[in-house]
Amino acid sequence: MPGRFDVLAVGDVVTDAFIKLFDDGARSFQDEKGKWLAVAYGTKIPYDHAYIVEAVGNASNAAVNFAKFGLVTGFVSNVGGDQFGRDIINALAKNKVDTRFVSISPDKLSNYHYVLWYKEERTILIKHETYEYHWPHLRETEIPKWIYFSSVAGSALEYNDQLADWLEDNKMVKLALQPGTFQLEAGYERLKALYKNTEVLVLNREEAVQLTGGSYDNLHGLLDTLHSYGPKTAVITDGPAGAYASDGKKRLKVPVYPDPKPPYERTGAGDAFASTLVAALIKGYDLEAALQLAPISSMNVVQHIGAQEGLLNENELAELLKKAPADYRIESF
Repeated sequence: MPGRFDVLAVGDVVTDAFIKLFDDGARSFQDEKGKWLAVAYGTKIPYDHAYIVEAVGNASNAAVNFAKFGLVTGFVSNVGGDQFGRDIINALAKNKVDTRFVSISPDKLSNYHYVLWYKEERTILIKHETYEYHWPHLRETEIPKWIYFSSVAGSALEYNDQLADWLEDNKMVKLALQPGTFQLEAGYERLKALYKNTEVLVLNREEAVQLTGGSYDNLHGLLDTLHSYGPKTAVITDGPAGAYASDGKKRLKVPVYPDPKPPYERTGAGDAFASTLVAALIKGYDLEAALQLAPISSMNVVQHIGAQEGLLNENELAELLKKAPADYRIESF
């Protein structure tokens, strides 16, 4: 590995098995409890095809994106001692991600999820294996410039603490945080040491409300509260409405980059946005320039299967930015 790591991506990794349902083989509906996918009960249901994607998950998707940006990238995670684990490591290595910090638990299974793919949406059947999480001992030559931390299992709360303690001792390292489901459920008070050491925090609007307890309709209030937790830059994504970012001095809004055709499959759009934004910041872009690139990455990812096939390198993003319509621009809000 040449030189110091630009970034270590940290989080759980999984193999996704996509099962493409026929459009007439299921239906979706919405009620007061949410949106639902329905299939016939107690029968055999034909499906179109299956598609296996190794080494995915919030942090591993980010790692692959960072490497595509030309950043020296490592990955910290856990796999089991099975063939799925070996395939995950091989897939990461093929994408130029250093896997020296991927811990192998010989007596455990690797995470394996099933994705019911219906039209352009997906419903994921998840099962998180229970690993022993330990923050690795990093030699001086292995200390990265940035850490990108995302989803880990609910049993890994002490792992969050270990990372927070390590960041306290290594103030030169910047943290980008994209909290996962269990981290959000733990709440701010439980993980406040981690938020205190965060350089960039990326959440969607619903997650920002969940974390802060603030009003969905008060974006400035949500950003104010997120800044009070410690992050220097706070970013809130908002689906078709675009995204909002604040560095404590200016507040910016970016629209979505227009899709060339209807989305093929939406897995990984949020990961693409967050990791492209962070990759650009690591490479020296200012916040406004980074915000211009992130939605382009999300747009292209949803035109492909899975979270990684549609990721673009820096030059490809720049070319699409040149072709952006006139109303694709950053505005203050």
